[in-house]
Amino acid sequence: MLFNRAKMEMVTPGNALPGRAEPLPTAERHFLSGLPLKSPVPPGMEEAMFGMGCFWGVERKFWNRPGVWLTMVGYAGGFTPNPTYKETCTQLTGHNEVVRVIHDPAVVSYEELLQLFWENHDPTQGMRQGNDLGSTYRSGIYTYTPAQMEAATASRAVYQQALTAAGKGPITTEILPAPVFYFAEDYHQQYLAKNLDGYCGIGGTGVSCPIGTGVRAGA
Repeated sequence: MLFNRAKMEMVTPGNALPGRAEPLPTAERHFLSGLPLKSPVPPGMEEAMFGMGCFWGVERKFWNRPGVWLTMVGYAGGFTPNPTYKETCTQLTGHNEVVRVIHDPAVVSYEELLQLFWENHDPTQGMRQGNDLGSTYRSGIYTYTPAQMEAATASRAVYQQALTAAGKGPITTEILPAPVFYFAEDYHQQYLAKNLDGYCGIGGTGVSCPIGTGVRAGA
């Protein structure tokens, strides 16, 4: 019980692992599209970042969404520079498992990505997602622009109302300006495309609530 309690608490900066100065090696290209994984955001496209639990299943949710051009998984929101996966699993880096998404807003709006976010995990669980315990599995929206911050905050209010009506608890999702994104190791990138029977680990609350354009994102 004491171990589980420690996993449910955020490490302090002074107690975080030291990390390293050099980035970890990762995949050169997206396993499905072949695009360079470190491609800059093309003109007319936008980037977004979300934490919804184990990033293997989360990334698949986004790469399957029409209008999403590129996805990648990594670590963000903590204190340890360039952490390894094993280090994040200790819950001593402060990082969250996240997915960074580059999308065409003419095809899929940020509001629609927010809808996919809210409806495909449980944002009321604090430092966990289902049976996955720890700060690495917390719910988070990390915004790149003031407009994204405004849309994310407004969507949280809308979904809180729907969740409350369904008898669910308060939302614990953190909404913050996008922190540094550290690429996860090669084998984590597009994991469920490489391992068809691999662990997914994300679900939802069963609550749907159109926001923004009013178009529901597919589950």
